[in-house]
Amino acid sequence: MSKSSKSSALHEQDGVSQSDITNAASIKSIKRKRKIQPTVEDLVSEILNGNITALSRAITLVESSNPKHVEKANAIIKQCLPYANASVRIGITGVPGVGKSTFIEAFGLYLTSIEKKVAVLAVDPSSSLSKGSILGDKTRMEDLVKTNNAYIRPSPSGTSLGGVARKTRETIILCEAAGYDTVIIETVGVGQSETAVHSMVDFFLLLKIAGAGDELQGIKRGIIEMADAIAINKADGDNLKAAKLAKVEFNRALHLYPQKASNWQPKVSLCSALERQGIDDLWVLISKYIKHVKDNNYFEQNRTEQNKFWLLQTIEERLKSDFYNQKNIKEALHTQLELIENGKTTPFVAAEYLLKLNSL
Repeated sequence: MSKSSKSSALHEQDGVSQSDITNAASIKSIKRKRKIQPTVEDLVSEILNGNITALSRAITLVESSNPKHVEKANAIIKQCLPYANASVRIGITGVPGVGKSTFIEAFGLYLTSIEKKVAVLAVDPSSSLSKGSILGDKTRMEDLVKTNNAYIRPSPSGTSLGGVARKTRETIILCEAAGYDTVIIETVGVGQSETAVHSMVDFFLLLKIAGAGDELQGIKRGIIEMADAIAINKADGDNLKAAKLAKVEFNRALHLYPQKASNWQPKVSLCSALERQGIDDLWVLISKYIKHVKDNNYFEQNRTEQNKFWLLQTIEERLKSDFYNQKNIKEALHTQLELIENGKTTPFVAAEYLLKLNSL
């Protein structure tokens, strides 16, 4: 069987044969260098110079729950903050199977072709059983990942709701400090709680597909109200006619919603990520939106409100973490769980007891 002219990273490739001669001294040197931890100043300096290795190491520190890493991460973010906030932040969501990764690759390749520096923060759903994530977005975006002006960072969603990872907000700051002028956040897939990404982006794009039977049911009030634009993907081939009909239906639906605080009327457009059609039109639309909200001062006002929101979210997260890490709470929680198992108390009574114990 003849091989395809274009190989895919999703296909199995021949491995690299192990050398018969292994340089023990080289291996020892590599291991020693890996153990050397760069200082905060070193990482910040390299991030500001656009070093993606330093950027990745800093993001790893930000995502860590180790107290030492948290302290170091906070110092890095503080020093990077003066160099942040200069990008356009775009959130992209949609049901699983709508083609988010394919769309983002096509969109990212277009942006880099017009001299934009693009950072893609792809959030992968974590298993509720094993707690693991595949983190395969770099493989799925195999052309974009090889582009010099693009950086792709997959992160596990963990226990976070809202379609984003726990530390996506801080990661945006680091990417902006590294010189990325367009930051794209890909969520895990639209759901009832899939809204947190809206509180950290300037433009919120909802991807839809035609013919899925959700022209009515899929119009969830919360997610539609947040969208600044709807793009109907896979508008190609035999599906083009259905996509055009869906565009008409969504346009009608959008006019039933109250006016947005930005005074922007959300638009519906067609695109085909596979055929790279309609991608440039979407960027024109986003650029018009950014100009519109900057002209009426909504852009800065929105970011200020987002910062207030994340202040409260950070406090809630810290309080929750401190609560569960107290020694007396850990012991009492174990006892209360056993009482619940034996039917000797209820979850509500147990919770009330633990909360009172925390206030003593």
